[in-house]
Amino acid sequence: MSYLDNNLKKTPLYETHLKYGAKMIDFAGFAMPVQYESILKEHEAVRKSAGLFDVSHMGELIIEGKDSEKFINYIISNNIAKISDNQAMYSPMCYANGTTVDDLLVYKFSNEKYMLVVNASNIDKDYNWIFENKSGYNIAVKNISNEVSELALQGPKAQEILQKTTEYNLDDMKYYHFDKINLAGVNCLISRTGYTGEDGFEIFLRNDYAQSMWEKILAVGEEFGIKPAGLGARDTLRFEAGLPLYGNELSDEITPLEAGLGSFVKFEKDFIGRDALFKQKQDGLKRKIVGFEMIENGIPRHGYDVCAQGEKIGYVTTGYLSPTLKKNIGMALISSKFANIGNEISIIIRNKPLKAIVTSKNFYKKNYKK
Repeated sequence: MSYLDNNLKKTPLYETHLKYGAKMIDFAGFAMPVQYESILKEHEAVRKSAGLFDVSHMGELIIEGKDSEKFINYIISNNIAKISDNQAMYSPMCYANGTTVDDLLVYKFSNEKYMLVVNASNIDKDYNWIFENKSGYNIAVKNISNEVSELALQGPKAQEILQKTTEYNLDDMKYYHFDKINLAGVNCLISRTGYTGEDGFEIFLRNDYAQSMWEKILAVGEEFGIKPAGLGARDTLRFEAGLPLYGNELSDEITPLEAGLGSFVKFEKDFIGRDALFKQKQDGLKRKIVGFEMIENGIPRHGYDVCAQGEKIGYVTTGYLSPTLKKNIGMALISSKFANIGNEISIIIRNKPLKAIVTSKNFYKKNYKK
């Protein structure tokens, strides 16, 4: 890992990860833990108890000013006017041609103040895109990514564990809502959100408190079987739950409609990319993201070709041996005419076509607290 050190950004928890025996990798220009004990054990801990993730590489952009709501509704496809203060909303953000700049969470403090939580690989791109499009709007944009750490506590025991650090009644916090809460003597912003298909919380706090908060949560969670978890488990967990990853199921070449995210595209309002997406919807999708399960034995991987009737019809966006289901499954972007559930397709693994069947993308039933 040391040969990468000088080139990579580090989160405030970098030394802590090394202390816990993490295997570090380059992810979006950050030195990040891919695993500690093992991806499988960390994955199982989140499904059965809880896992603690360092996601401080994510970006946070503050948008303030009297035109904040109007501006955000112009740059995202979802309708931010539908949510209340202290509520969060998921949305794609699109180019004029309908493809995806990023997918993000919008946190609403008030009509005049919001926080966008964006993917680590897209922080600068997103900031520049917002800056390019803010002309004529009375807003100010600030990138606070370098000032803020983010921890994600995920799993069925997440609430029980976090409750041991605060007097705030976490039962009162609904899914996709947030509040400013004192955790273990530290003022934090806590949201009931996550990226694993389980109940859980994301914790935003100042960098200098990140290490002590990490240690505190692991200490109070020890009796519940909590484990520190890396990016490997984060990916297998989100994939089982059918959640997209930017660069895989979404990109500057893939639209939200092709990714199956039509419920987050609100045509009743104007937004960048609306016309292109409306035309795509009217004309009918030529390709779409589907789930699939291998019939023949082989593990699908990102980028593998997908074929049917002797022709290439697309490629695998994500593929794994599912730790929970113990099946070889994947998601793929393929021609719509082959996308019906139950259709047989072939995944090219080591130059050999292996049979698979199209399924729902929701391999695992999500366990969110509504």
